[in-house]
Amino acid sequence: MREAFHEQLDGVFDDLAGICRSVETAVRLATQALLSGDAAIAEQVISADADIDKAKEKIEDTCFQLLSLQQPVAGDLRVVVSALRMVTELERMGDLSVHVAKIARLRVPDIAVPEEVRPTLARMGEVAEDMVCRVEQIITTKDVEAAIELGRADEIMDGLRRQSFAELFADEWAHGVEAAVDIALLGRYYERIADHAVSVANRVVYVVTGDFPVDV
Repeated sequence: MREAFHEQLDGVFDDLAGICRSVETAVRLATQALLSGDAAIAEQVISADADIDKAKEKIEDTCFQLLSLQQPVAGDLRVVVSALRMVTELERMGDLSVHVAKIARLRVPDIAVPEEVRPTLARMGEVAEDMVCRVEQIITTKDVEAAIELGRADEIMDGLRRQSFAELFADEWAHGVEAAVDIALLGRYYERIADHAVSVANRVVYVVTGDFPVDV
């Protein structure tokens, strides 16, 4: 019975890693749509979010079954509850990618990001995508050191967010209020994707060690 229980737990973590892969694709395509003004790519991101939602529901159903039928205690209970928290964070990352894609779609046939801030937003997209990719590996390997290291990438994202605000409030800004709102929102969306990635990584540390990183 316990062997079957742990096999189901392993399956949950495999499914979490699968959602990570879907979110990574969503972040990459949303950024591509944003920088190219491609409505078809934006629609692809928006439509694919339903699959992430279904995968989340599958994990939740499995976890609730494990809680009700197996009544796990101690370390096993910690793993199940952490998985429930992690899947919520991952699903939110997918939603944030959809928000990016919707801004891209809204401004078609124009491109939402003015030329001078495009490098900063492109870099934010790259960092967010990389962080999601690393979270997948952390979930798969349960690598505590890699999980703690991910926080440094989050510092890079925070710096990029500050840079985007500096560009936004520069005297040279000539793109009006609408574009300014877009850039402010986009910076927030990418920053939140990074924050959720760190939170998921920290929960992996908790699963493995029973403690959160000291800076959480």
